[in-house]
Amino acid sequence: MTDHGEIDTVSGTTTTGHEWDGIKELNTPLPRWWVITFYLCIAWAVVYWFLYPAWPLLTSNTAGFLHYSSRASVAVELANLEKVRGEKMLALGAASLADIEKDPALLGLARARGKTVFGDNCAPCHGSGAAGSKGFPNLNDDDWLWGGTLDQIAQTIRYGARSGNPKAHENQMLDFGKQGILKPDQIVTVANYVRSLSGLPTRPGYDAAAGAKIFAENCTACHGDDAKGNPELGAPNLTDQIWLYGSDEATIIETITNGRGGVMPAWEGRLDPTTIKVMAVYVHSLGGGK
Repeated sequence: MTDHGEIDTVSGTTTTGHEWDGIKELNTPLPRWWVITFYLCIAWAVVYWFLYPAWPLLTSNTAGFLHYSSRASVAVELANLEKVRGEKMLALGAASLADIEKDPALLGLARARGKTVFGDNCAPCHGSGAAGSKGFPNLNDDDWLWGGTLDQIAQTIRYGARSGNPKAHENQMLDFGKQGILKPDQIVTVANYVRSLSGLPTRPGYDAAAGAKIFAENCTACHGDDAKGNPELGAPNLTDQIWLYGSDEATIIETITNGRGGVMPAWEGRLDPTTIKVMAVYVHSLGGGK
């Protein structure tokens, strides 16, 4: 240890008297403005404790003398916004889907409102840009399991698919392997046939004739003789190179073996009719609507 008050020969600053491994601590006080700011912050924190909600309690928190609530403020702002939108939203509610798309003012409002609703309710599955992911359809393309017209999209949003709603889309891909309808070698053969429909490579020695026969006997009832699908049954087009779960052989084999039955929730009852309407208009306007 060194004596307190020693002058450091390099910096010319007084030392504190502390030394570690030959390194001396300089006595350099904090700037006065910094110290004043620090204490002002402490004073403001104490005042804040009393004015605003701050301290957690057993089941709630202190309300503060001002009784401020960010949740209440947001509720007021939303209520004011709905007042501004009131007449326009009433107009949207009264207009048909077709009339909304014909009216530029209503269409612009529906798209703006629909985008917000989509982000709050649909983006977790379909993505913020509606590009989808494995098992969740891309809503930007022109490939639709249950139809891409404005009315069909509204129907799907309203009642969902396999959602438990009595009016929901119910058809699903059968589990041909689990039920023993097809043997493993037959599944491999028809999986390669399905890949060939999209121009994808197949296994060496693959029997195309056998694959076509298996497909005709088991798959055409839903996917059609030309394999272009059927929106009334939710059967996808197998020739357009658009795949919901993946186009590799293993994934197609898994689909044929175990089936598929993804669920689209029914939004009727969760969202009001006008909100469902604007969401249908927004999805239809993404670029893939028919």
